[in-house]
Amino acid sequence: MIKYRLICDQGHEFDGWFKCSAAFEDQCKSGQLSCAVCGSAKISKAIMAPALARVRGDLTSREDREKRALVDKLIDHVENDFGYVGKDFADEARKIHNGEAQAREIYGEATLNEARDLLTEGVPVAPLPKPPHKKD
Repeated sequence: MIKYRLICDQGHEFDGWFKCSAAFEDQCKSGQLSCAVCGSAKISKAIMAPALARVRGDLTSREDREKRALVDKLIDHVENDFGYVGKDFADEARKIHNGEAQAREIYGEATLNEARDLLTEGVPVAPLPKPPHKKD
C-alpha cells in the first residue's frame, strides 16, 4: 500500500491509501476521488517528505558487517603481502607482465585510462573495493 498526501483545487489536504501508483492515477482520472473537506473532484498529490524507517542501535546488519570485514581483510592482505609502487603502478605492472621486471604482487595507483590500457594489453589488474591506506 502507498500513502499519498493529497490536495484539492481549494487547497485542502488529506491522506489517501492506494494499492499502487497506478491505482491512484486510475481513481483520479475516473473521478472516484473527492476532497474530504469540500467534495471537489480536482485532486492531486501534495508535496510530501519520504517516510524513512527509524532504526535504533546498530545501523548495519550482520551481513553488512561480515562483508565489510571481508573487504578489510582483503585490503590488509594487499597492504601486508604486496609491494606498493604508487603512481608507477601501470608502468610496473606492464614491465612485470612483459618479463622486464621481477614477477611479484604489486599494488598502487592508476587512472581509469591506464587501467583500461593494461586490460586491453592483457595485463591482469583489478580495482580494490576501497583504497588501501596510501603510503609515501
